[in-house]
Amino acid sequence: MGYLHEGHLSLVREGKQHGDHVLVSIFVNPTQFAPGEDLDKYPRDEERDLHLLSAEGADAVFLPPAGSMYSEGHETRVILEKLPHHLCGISRPTHFTGVATVVAKLFNLVMPQVAVFGQKDFQQLAVIRRMVQDLDFPVHIVGVPTVREEDGLAMSSRNKYLDPGQRAFAPALHQALTAAREMIRAGETHAAGILEKVMGPIRENPEARVDYAMICDPDSLENLTEIQGPALMALAVFVGPTRLIDNLILTD
Repeated sequence: MGYLHEGHLSLVREGKQHGDHVLVSIFVNPTQFAPGEDLDKYPRDEERDLHLLSAEGADAVFLPPAGSMYSEGHETRVILEKLPHHLCGISRPTHFTGVATVVAKLFNLVMPQVAVFGQKDFQQLAVIRRMVQDLDFPVHIVGVPTVREEDGLAMSSRNKYLDPGQRAFAPALHQALTAAREMIRAGETHAAGILEKVMGPIRENPEARVDYAMICDPDSLENLTEIQGPALMALAVFVGPTRLIDNLILTD
């Protein structure tokens, strides 16, 4: 959605490993935002974005106006039955319908052989993979690991909203994830006990409000009670008014 950072640029570099030409789409998709969310104030800097993409060697940039993506009378949507009803979808029930619909339109417009997405938005990546499989899109989906600041904070366009105190606290999300991974490596298997322990420092901060913190199956996103195989921890936390997300695969 623009306001690019190193995480986005890593997707361009990954794309160059898979194709002869790399096209980048920049579109602040209105159907991903519910009423009262930050659509109007979402950070935008088109000139800077184009400069960064040119320097990175992107071949083209797709910058559609909203009216060209959603013409008057638009009424077709792509709806998944299960994956959107976990994690971010609990508090943002319309979000992933917007994601699936706009990505389906993008694939039909561009007809790529490969599409690259970041794992920071793990649920988004899962939704797109399922949609591609279910609807037989001839597109190979590549997930790219989260790019982080030196202190562990996942890079995000919304990080610019954080004031200095909030920014200093924000790496606590990644610290909770890595602490959960270490507890599992030490032999803990009870998901609720892990969450209670690692989320304590976040819940104690008066500027933090936990939207969700869950340990789930990486494929279905169903909650786990006991960890006996693959496990993902994902969380969303409001730090002040800014909603931050992060995730980590907990098991080797």
